[in-house]
Order: sequence, then C-alpha cells, then structure tokens
Amino acid sequence: MKDKLKTGFAERLSAAAAAKKTLLDKLRPRPTLTDPQHAERAGLRAAELEAVREERTAVKANKRQAAAEAELEAQRAQAADDEAALALKRGVRKERKALSAAESKAKRDAKYAARKSRK
Repeated sequence: MKDKLKTGFAERLSAAAAAKKTLLDKLRPRPTLTDPQHAERAGLRAAELEAVREERTAVKANKRQAAAEAELEAQRAQAADDEAALALKRGVRKERKALSAAESKAKRDAKYAARKSRK
C-alpha cells in the first residue's frame, strides 16, 4: 500500500503532539487582564452600599424614635388617667368627710339645744 499523503510515522507523531499541545494551551490559564475602571466601579459600589446602609440606619432610628415617643405618650396618658382617678377618689372622700362633719355638727347642735331646753 502506497502512502499518498506522505504521512509517515514521524509526521503523525508530530501532528498528534501538536494537537495535544493546542488542547493543553486551551486549558492553560491565561494572564488576567484587570479592568482599568475596576477601582472606580468598586468605589462607586462601596459608596452606593454605604448610602443604602445609612438610609436603612436612618429608617431604623426613626422607627425607634417613633416607638419611644409612642411609649412615652402612653405612659403620660396612663399617668393622667391615674391622676384623674385619684382626684375623683379624693373628691368622694372629701364629700364623705364633709357630710360626716355636717352630721356630727348637727348631732352636737341637737345635744346643745336639748341641754338648753332642759335648763
């Protein structure tokens, strides 16, 4: 059999080695090219992230402040209710004492009048 393409053993070996080398070259890591705007983009991302964090912190602080104010207002309302209840209780007690004092005075006056009428 005659070799028409003139591919001898050595040529086949070198062709296989070249093919293997090209496959390995495809898998070999290439030197990375850094993006010239990488630092600028990273700075922009960091600034954006910081702005979002500050906004969230502000929202949380506002919520906490509103909750604290609501709690304070509830305490004030409770204190006002307690004060009103105490004032009502004192008023009832004063009225009761005034009636009791009036009754005592009436009794005393009745006794005095009874003694005066006997003499």
